[in-house]
Amino acid sequence: MSNDQNRVLIFDTTLRDGEQCPGATMTLEEKLEVAELLDEMGVDIIEAGFPIASIGDFEAVSEIARRVKRAVVAGLSRANPKDIERAGEAVRHAVRPRIHTFISTSPVHMKYKLQKEPDDVLALVIDQVTRARNLVDDVEWSAEDGTRTEMDFLCRCVEAAIKAGATTINIPDTVGYTTPEEYRTLFETVRGRVPNADKAIFSVHCHNDLGMAVANTLAGVNGGARQIECTINGIGERAGNAALEEIVMAIKTRADAFPYETGIDTTMLTRASKVVANATSFPVQYNKAIVGRNAFAHESGIHQDGMLKHTQTYEIMTPESVGVTKTSLVMGKHSGRNAFRSKLAELGYKLSDNELQDAFDRFKALADRKKHVYDEDIEALVDERLATAHDRIKLVSLSVIAGTRGPQRATMKLEIEGRVQTEEADGNGPVDAVFNAIHALAPHEATLELYQVHAVTEGTDAQAEVSVRLNSGGRSVTGRGADPDTLVASAKAYLAALNKIIARGEGLHAQHAAAE
Repeated sequence: MSNDQNRVLIFDTTLRDGEQCPGATMTLEEKLEVAELLDEMGVDIIEAGFPIASIGDFEAVSEIARRVKRAVVAGLSRANPKDIERAGEAVRHAVRPRIHTFISTSPVHMKYKLQKEPDDVLALVIDQVTRARNLVDDVEWSAEDGTRTEMDFLCRCVEAAIKAGATTINIPDTVGYTTPEEYRTLFETVRGRVPNADKAIFSVHCHNDLGMAVANTLAGVNGGARQIECTINGIGERAGNAALEEIVMAIKTRADAFPYETGIDTTMLTRASKVVANATSFPVQYNKAIVGRNAFAHESGIHQDGMLKHTQTYEIMTPESVGVTKTSLVMGKHSGRNAFRSKLAELGYKLSDNELQDAFDRFKALADRKKHVYDEDIEALVDERLATAHDRIKLVSLSVIAGTRGPQRATMKLEIEGRVQTEEADGNGPVDAVFNAIHALAPHEATLELYQVHAVTEGTDAQAEVSVRLNSGGRSVTGRGADPDTLVASAKAYLAALNKIIARGEGLHAQHAAAE
């Protein structure tokens, strides 16, 4: 780790805290893709998961630990021996392993969640850090609900954790309760009162329940913290976490207010946002700072006039600095393979020869159906195919009869585990008929929680992008699909979610049906 006092470490918890967001579960392949991208873009610490949570989580953390070449790989654990040992085992193959262990320290958490007295919690702090330090040299300790913890007790716990061997101390705003002024003062007070505070790096971890996660994070750094815990696109529990891309660009753009440095290659931010959005099937809102579709768009005539005269009139950073290209409308049915390859590289995609050919064929088919093909169309086309490459249930064909007379009917052909099957189903509307046909071909117990449609670009020939959220066994997953035909996009989205449920081993009837 750098000793430079202006160097701020970026701790990305997209794969742990981010994945706890309802419906954001990722497959092993998706987690590996995200982890390798985070490592490439310069993230200092990757929190790969919660190894004790499941066999799948343990295997994912272990594989990420083996694959990551540069970053520290951390596994999360609670304050009990089995958790800590499991985390240590999961990260042991990492080039730089870390165990991140936590316990609640606020009065409300100790009383109602832990049902323990403060002295008992303090003893556990010492025990958990000591146990973790016996397994790895790099131990992070977190005071869960730290911003609602009594200052005297917080200082006692921090001092004990450092004495027991913790190299990083995290004081999280677990419930998104604090304000920037309070959070800065908290770090200044703890670092001033704890005698051995100089022997550890202090870390911030903020949730966005009141919309202040990024502001609180930066205030904590101004208060002396030198590690930032955050996620791509700000995903996470409830209202999410502090967004990595917003924090990094705030530091880069406002060096006068935040005189710090990170090791992040900011030109990879947009690509990272898209990879995570695709893996989690959580679309990025159009007006999202830094990586939203409209972040560098100017529709107002006054703004456009200013931009034409000088870009800095309405842009405080360049699109290129975050990996966004200025061009959005250059591809059409007459575009060749080399131009298409160049466009993909411009958008940040690295495809194999077979993937490139498949994408090009699908692009040409789309160009024949649409007058204009935008960057967003190409991204939707490539992302969807990459996401569905390993699906066990695939859409072969779909035709729908709809109109005022009814009943609406869908005829669908699916490939299930390599076997093609056909079914017809009626419904209360064409979308209902499509989903009923899927259920008939692949019986399952999942229930539909969300069905959402929006246009990828403008025009009546625009591709529709559909999001479908299914709940199975109390856990939600989200799938997305894109196509100029809204009903086809709906089928793709439903199947994307269903395939995620199958991938996590829910034992759907669809699996049995395919094996018969």
